[in-house]
Amino acid sequence: MPEWRKSSHSGNDSDCVELAVGTNAVSLRDSKCPEAGGFSVSADSFRAFVRSLKND
Repeated sequence: MPEWRKSSHSGNDSDCVELAVGTNAVSLRDSKCPEAGGFSVSADSFRAFVRSLKND
């Protein structure tokens, strides 16, 4: 079972994205409706995405 967490910047608000980091993948879901599921991307793809945000 993945360990879901949300950003400390979210405070107590439930309107945020949660993520679970695995060895080879990162999964994301909407905290308002976690039962709806989410999606996963490779860890490498997620790192590239985060890098691109930091570079903008």
